[in-house]
Amino acid sequence: MRARRLVVALVTVAALTGCAQNQVGALDISATDVTTSRIESREASKYSKVIALANGSAEIIDSLGLKSILIGRDIASTEPALESIPVVTSGHQVVAEKIIALEPDLVIIDSSVGPSQAIASLESAGITVARINEVWTVAGISKKVVEVATLLGVTATGQELSVLIDSTIESASKKVVGSPRVLFLYLRGGNSIYLVGGAGSGADSILSSIGAIDVGATQGSKPFTALTAESLIAMRPDVILVMTKGLVSVGGVKGLVGLPGVAQTPAGKNSRIISVDDSLLLSFGARTPSLLTQLADALNEVQK
Repeated sequence: MRARRLVVALVTVAALTGCAQNQVGALDISATDVTTSRIESREASKYSKVIALANGSAEIIDSLGLKSILIGRDIASTEPALESIPVVTSGHQVVAEKIIALEPDLVIIDSSVGPSQAIASLESAGITVARINEVWTVAGISKKVVEVATLLGVTATGQELSVLIDSTIESASKKVVGSPRVLFLYLRGGNSIYLVGGAGSGADSILSSIGAIDVGATQGSKPFTALTAESLIAMRPDVILVMTKGLVSVGGVKGLVGLPGVAQTPAGKNSRIISVDDSLLLSFGARTPSLLTQLADALNEVQK
């Protein structure tokens, strides 16, 4: 999940095929509903003991057919195939001692991984730490695949996987009927956090790639802004998109519709709510192409 970006936003503002009706009343897309774009590598990795902490990097390594080199992952890497790989972070924080004890020959990070003191401790211990670019758009996924593959020395395999991913994304882009107006809300009811996703939230790229309109992105230039009843009513979303845990935190669809302004929107009036697994929605990895197909199907279903 894009947790660290959301923390910044908080400071600033001071399923159908594969989908099912979940326990809180929305069409739900879970981690087990999607498939992973995967190929078998015919190349050997330059590294044999890799800890992948950059967003989506563990998933990509598995998709390159190199799961055997993974000895650690971050807490957000929830692909079922990675369950046997130990989580080496505390929440989203790097624990240097835990990583050093595993004696990796490579640790992959991006700019969201920290704290910086922990990264410095890894480097001081003689561990190779490689920083890759963060990717928060659908268009950037195949580039990230190539970057990880090149880092591992399996460039041809990376190119093959990137072509497969781009092909699947292209197929998913043709599935949505019409141009539904969708609003992404980030919710943490226990902490009274209610945010509207805007331009740069990540959800805007997910939605636009399948032909939906992210109404939050059309109204605001910030990734996240505080939810107000007035702005919500004015945006008139046809569908509301949320993360599954966020929906649970406000008491399901009933609780969401009870938030100020929601009941006055077309989405709220018709309970057209789609929830997606928290670690899946903004993972931007090898599961994202399948997610796009599932989300397109879900949008078609709730509009019937």
